[in-house]
Amino acid sequence: MLSVVNTLQAQLNTEVYETSANGNKLSNIGTSTNTQVTCEIKILPTQKFQTFVGFGGSFTEASAYLLNKMSATKRAEIIEAYFGETGARYSLTRTHINSCDFSLGQYSYAPIADDKELKHFSIAPDSDDIIPMIKAAKSVSKEGFKIISSPWTAPPWMKDNKDWRGGKLLPKYYDTWALYFSKYLTAYRNEGIDIWGITVENEPLGCGNNWESMHYSPQEMTNFVSKHLGKKLADDGHKVKILGYDQNRGEELQKWADVMYANDESSKYYDGMAIHWYASTYDWFPASLQYTHKAAPNKLIIQTEACIDSEIPHWNDDAWYWKKEATDWGWDWAAENEKYLHPKYAPVYRYAADIIGCMNNWVNGWVDWNMVLDKQGGPNWFKNWCIAPVIVDPNSDEVYYTPLYYVMAHFSKFIRPGAVRIGFENTDPKLMVTAAQNPDGSIALIILNKESTARNIKIKLHDTETKISIRAEALQTIVLRTTNE
Repeated sequence: MLSVVNTLQAQLNTEVYETSANGNKLSNIGTSTNTQVTCEIKILPTQKFQTFVGFGGSFTEASAYLLNKMSATKRAEIIEAYFGETGARYSLTRTHINSCDFSLGQYSYAPIADDKELKHFSIAPDSDDIIPMIKAAKSVSKEGFKIISSPWTAPPWMKDNKDWRGGKLLPKYYDTWALYFSKYLTAYRNEGIDIWGITVENEPLGCGNNWESMHYSPQEMTNFVSKHLGKKLADDGHKVKILGYDQNRGEELQKWADVMYANDESSKYYDGMAIHWYASTYDWFPASLQYTHKAAPNKLIIQTEACIDSEIPHWNDDAWYWKKEATDWGWDWAAENEKYLHPKYAPVYRYAADIIGCMNNWVNGWVDWNMVLDKQGGPNWFKNWCIAPVIVDPNSDEVYYTPLYYVMAHFSKFIRPGAVRIGFENTDPKLMVTAAQNPDGSIALIILNKESTARNIKIKLHDTETKISIRAEALQTIVLRTTNE
């Protein structure tokens, strides 16, 4: 006699969401009845890889300041678009400790020189913009989100060059700087904001001394973490993730992994590695990600910053974001032997391909840079203009959701914290594919088609299958749920 389970017919409940050059914006397009299958994707949920922490963007003073200049209606609309159930449902975010280039000016929480005990420490500079934006996001986020906080520099009085830019932390202030982190975490907690993780320093290799920065070698950072910061935070009861490095992927990442994870003493306070994408407009450096994972399989790899940099936003021009016309900092400034890494690119493809490439190479979370910028690509005190997924014009109270917003939502909305990357087989090498299984059992399959022709795809999961069509120049998220009927 057949069991009840065997007599039931497995069904594949399928939802298909597409963003495409032809105008779809996270549109629910449904499955396909086309019988001419051009390729097949087989999902292999028994093959399990890393667990995802989340996807999202950053609370900068620039973004928060702009939100406060918008009407209450538009401000609420943008917060809902990023954090609400109808929006992108961002689950992993970042903010800055002290000022950064995307601040209105330079500031620290301890402006009094040689205040070693930090008696005058105050997060008051964040009270007008950043803290209200975070609280607004918390008020609409059903499942909540994690925050990573990063300093661009210590106060200049703690540094050897006494400048906001460049220089190194003086050893006599190592304990003071560790206390600074602890006081920051406590102050934010007192505001009702728990910080999930910190990076030790944003871009420790420097930024050409253009804006706030502070330099570490991998040995210097690891010494600071292992002998000062880690112990201080543990002694003060802060259960916070400590992420090292926080700069570009590639060979330099591997050098840092060698030092950070050299032994139990060097690695004991590190919870993982933070990375950026600015070393190339097309290469996600999978070899360096694989190397870093292999060096410490139980540590996190979190992408903490990415953006379309050195570009003034294109306003209400969706087509531009699909064209290979954007240039980054390296187009003009990279060394001659590295310029090949910085060709022109299409912003949509750079975002989508990089996230998929990271997912397929052990990265646990991916965070965009500014959530909101203006039509100039600021405010930014250094005039380092960049693009954000959402662009606003406070003068007219208008909001432009660029195609990049929808690209981010393809991942953040459908791949939830605790999801696990799973295996797949793909017969079409021109399609980029990744897959994750959520804690509720649903599977998010993401497909990027950069080609000029559509694809008709058969998707197989266990003993079930479904057919979908993906347009030319399109990104799709297919949400799959197996049911018995």
